[in-house]
Amino acid sequence: MATRNYEGQKFDLDEANITFDLLSVEEPLQININNKPFTMIMRTPGNDDRLVRGLLYSEGVLIDMNYMPEILLNKESENTIVTVANLSVPEAKLGDGYKNSRSLLSVSSCGICGRTELGDQSFEGKINEDQKLDLYVLQETFHKMNSLQHSFRQSGGTHAAAAFTIHGELLSLMEDIGRHNAVDKVIGELILSEKICQASCLTVSGRVSYEIVIKCFSAGIPFLAAVSAPSSLAVDYAKELGITLFAFCRDNRATCYSNPQRVNINKQLFKAS
Repeated sequence: MATRNYEGQKFDLDEANITFDLLSVEEPLQININNKPFTMIMRTPGNDDRLVRGLLYSEGVLIDMNYMPEILLNKESENTIVTVANLSVPEAKLGDGYKNSRSLLSVSSCGICGRTELGDQSFEGKINEDQKLDLYVLQETFHKMNSLQHSFRQSGGTHAAAAFTIHGELLSLMEDIGRHNAVDKVIGELILSEKICQASCLTVSGRVSYEIVIKCFSAGIPFLAAVSAPSSLAVDYAKELGITLFAFCRDNRATCYSNPQRVNINKQLFKAS
């Protein structure tokens, strides 16, 4: 994961000292489809092919999960920080998400920025409603994710997302300065490694917004869990789309806001809130 060392002054009451901190890198990635600009994302460099593949699928731009377009990554020029991802995609493989593209600049913190209307979203996906998740397994997924957040421990400036099987086996973990980018990188990794059908639980290190729920649904992942709070719209859509949504997953506690019938409780191993 990309970090850079920056000098600063740390103030403590009546004294100031020079300090050097590793900060997460944030740079633009422009995605071009069929020689036309589609969107620009502010992200942390690294795993860009995963990010592009996951974003285009979760946004409904590429409708065929098995279609693997070639992604050509190049710097826009020698003196710029802009990386360009070029894809050539047949029209038959493009979904409604291509027509409802974002404006050219999307920031890393808000995945819905630049959309024309909330109602432009189309929902493609299917949830396995037969699976049940043991709460002690959920607890273990967060222990695993936290232990592997190497960039966060260096910089304190990245989010993490991770995908697990129903038994808690780690399938993919990604970090990025943007919450949505980390999720898209995980989905892209699952697609490219052909493990997306094994993914049953998605964990995220921050809060849960409406769009993260949509990305989880698009990937067919029935359980979504976050360290922090969900938004009201995230809960509404999780209920509607059949996602079992957990939030405030910390200190051996979790709050389930939707579809709790798919949760197995073992009180000896997990203290639910």
